[in-house]
This record gives sequence, C-alpha cells and structure tokens, in this order.
Amino acid sequence: MKPLFIGRTEELEELHRHVKKNIASLIVVKGRRRIGKSRLIEEFAKDYSFYEFSGLVPTEKTTKQNQIDEFANQLGLVLGVPGVKADDWNTLFLFLAKHTQKGRVIILLDEISWMGSEDSDFLGKLKNAWDLHFKKNPRLILIICGSASAWIDKNILSSTAFMGRVSYTLTVDELPLSDCSVFWKRVGSQFSSYDKFKVLSITGGIPRYLEEIQPQYSAEENIRHLCFKKGGLLTHEFKDIFSDLFGKRSEKYKEIVRLLVQSNLEYGEICNQLDMRKSGLISEYLNDLVMSGFISRDHTWNPKTGITAPLLFKYRLRDNYLRFYLKYIENKLPEIDRNVYQLKSLSSLPGFATIIGLQFENLVLNNRDFIHRCLKLSANDIVVENPYFQHTKSRQPGCQIDYMIQTRTNVVYVCEIKFSRHEIKKDIIKEVKAKIDRLSIPRGMSFCPVLIHVNGVGDSVIDEAYFTEIIDFGDVLKD
Repeated sequence: MKPLFIGRTEELEELHRHVKKNIASLIVVKGRRRIGKSRLIEEFAKDYSFYEFSGLVPTEKTTKQNQIDEFANQLGLVLGVPGVKADDWNTLFLFLAKHTQKGRVIILLDEISWMGSEDSDFLGKLKNAWDLHFKKNPRLILIICGSASAWIDKNILSSTAFMGRVSYTLTVDELPLSDCSVFWKRVGSQFSSYDKFKVLSITGGIPRYLEEIQPQYSAEENIRHLCFKKGGLLTHEFKDIFSDLFGKRSEKYKEIVRLLVQSNLEYGEICNQLDMRKSGLISEYLNDLVMSGFISRDHTWNPKTGITAPLLFKYRLRDNYLRFYLKYIENKLPEIDRNVYQLKSLSSLPGFATIIGLQFENLVLNNRDFIHRCLKLSANDIVVENPYFQHTKSRQPGCQIDYMIQTRTNVVYVCEIKFSRHEIKKDIIKEVKAKIDRLSIPRGMSFCPVLIHVNGVGDSVIDEAYFTEIIDFGDVLKD
C-alpha cells in the first residue's frame, strides 16, 4: 500500500498543463534524495499509461552492460514481454518507442545519472531516440528524473545536445510546512507546535522522513528511534546521500558541509578553513551543493539601490537533516551501531539551543511566503529579501540580520527569528534595537521590527509595543 500523497498542488498543475498540449513533451524533474520526485510523477501519471524505469545503483563493479540488462529486465516486465535482450541503448530505446507510438503515454527514466553512468554515449543515444522516435507521438511525455541535480544541469540542461528540447524543468523542494502538518493530522496527534518544530528541525519538509513519524509517541521518542537507534532511518542516511550523489569525491563535499554546521560563511572563509586557495574546483563543489539543495547561496544587497551584491554572499546549510547528523549523530555512530547509546534528552546535546535555532531559521526561510502573508506583502511589493549582513568598515559597524525584507515603499522589515522552549522576554527588544542601530540604511527609509517565534512571548514584550508585528510561526501548521 502506497503512503498517502500529500500536497504538491502547484507541481501537479504544472505537469498537467503539458497533458493539454498537442506535441510531445520532454520534462526534467530534479531534487534532493527522499524529496518525493518519483512519487509526485506517479501521482501525476496515475490516470494514464505509465512506464517507469530506474537506473541501477552504481558500484565499483557496475558496468555499462549491467545497466542495459537492468533496463531490459524492467522493460520486459513493464511491457509484458519477457526475455528482452540487448547490448546497446539504441535497441532498447527503439523497442520502447515502438510500444508507445500512440495514445497518452508517460515514460519516466528515473535516476538518469545512474542509468548512463558507464556509457559516455548514453545521453547522445537518448537524444537521438527522442528526436527520431519518441516525439513522433504527440501525446507522449518523457520525464527525465534524478537526485544528482548538478549532474542533470551539466549534462542535460546545459548541454547543446538537449538545447531547445526540454519543455519544462521542475525542481522539487521540501514540502511547505502547511502540508507537513498533515502528517500529524492523519491520526489526530496532539503534538504542540513546539514539539512539531523539534521534529521538523531535523526532518525539514522531506516527505520520506515525515512518513516515519509516529504521532502516538512524543517528539523526542520519534527522534530517538529515527536518529539514535540501530537501524533507524536517519542513522546512516547521510552516507547514502553523499555516496550516491558524489561518489569518490563525497569526502570533499562533506568537509565543506561540515564547515557550515555552526554558522554561515563567505567563499573566502570556506577556502581559508579548508586551507585551499580560491579556485574553480572549490566553486564547482559549492555550486554542486547548491544545485543539490543542500546549501544556499544568500546574497546581501545595497539598501540604497536595492540591488544584490553579486560578490557578497554567504553560504548557508539549508538542509536540516545534514546539520543534525554532522553535529549529533555522526560521532555517536559506533555506540548507535552497538545499540548502547542512550539519549537522555535533546536539550542535553551540546549546543542544542544554538543548533535548533539555526534549524528553525531554515524552516522560516524555506517558508517565507507565510511571513509575506502575515505582513500583507505581495511579491510585487518586495524589492529584495534574504538573510542580511554588512561588513565592518571605517564608518560602518558590522551587522547581521536573520531575515530582512526591503519593499518598494521604502519600508525595511527587520525580522528576528527566535526558537525557545520558554516565552521570549523583554530583553529581545534591546537586542533587536542594537542590530538596527548598526544598520547602514539611507535616510527616508522606515524600519519595521518583526519578531518571529513559536512558543509564546511575555506580556512585557507585547506591552512595550516595539515590534510592528509579532508572528507566531506555529500558525503555519494550522493553515
């Protein structure tokens, strides 16, 4: 029995738009492992003739013929034609095209980077098969899908061979939090917003992780079983993610990600901490991690012009599971695998308050449309938004803002994001005032301080009436 399909309304609408066309469509779908790409496509294709194929997970012993044989086996099963044999991709693509010449047909080639991993001519053969055979059926949709987003960008989207052929590219991101709440509502869970966010601070909006939540148990008990018990889904997930995507180079990507666990860093800071000179190779690693959805490149900007500074940005670890794994699971793996590790409580983990604060910031930034609605801002109102920073200069102190929005009406929303197990006290006002005092903003602009929280604020904060808006982010789970 397949798990309940949740959300993805906009993605499904976009895919269904191509069903209405009278010409064949070649669609690329990419996104992080476990994000629900294949499940989304299955949901989209459920009312049509659907043929699904997946590449074989490559190992050191995997050959081109292994991938061909696996595809041939799947082809025989899907088409009900046992004993399909071939020694070349051309033969298999032609065989599939002949069986999908007419009618509404959707073909999924999943984990495309695995499928063609041992054949340098694979993509050329697929391109020819599309041009000469598949697209002759005007009601056919061919979907190329994979977790290796950087590979897809380099080898398909940026390839001259596929130029002008891809009808649409869909990047599947984490589920919005309003959809995540459905995982608890299914069984009438009574989790508080604070406890839900404790779980989300580790799982993010990754559907496969959320499917494992058992709402009859507490948040901490769920986290224990997922992360700190032998055989738990998230104990060795990091290794699988990185070895699948980055192969032999995974250790270098891991080094970079580890640097971002504690704080956001600029490009030069990353190079210095890696003890490597600035180079195209480091830039490539960082770009691959951005493309794969694990880190974000957050540009700051000049408030006078509202224009982002192309060379002023920080890298942020935007994947909540990766940060939690590297900070708390990795060094406990020997004990976890021996089944002897006992987690007292999440709060007993070193530096947990700081880490969960960073995780909560990710959830807010990944769901900033909710903040827009609370502030009654439309996309047309916003000039620029992001985590903001300014460097220390002779006449300018350094400053960092969790999240800042600059609008066309010369209003700057300075958002302070706080995740606390207790009500937020009055000293938060002094903290935000100090940040605003350091901001270098031109005359004529208005400041609107905004407080984003999840577990309540004290009456003294409300009575002071300092904040333009106090947003209970727990309300996003009630949308």
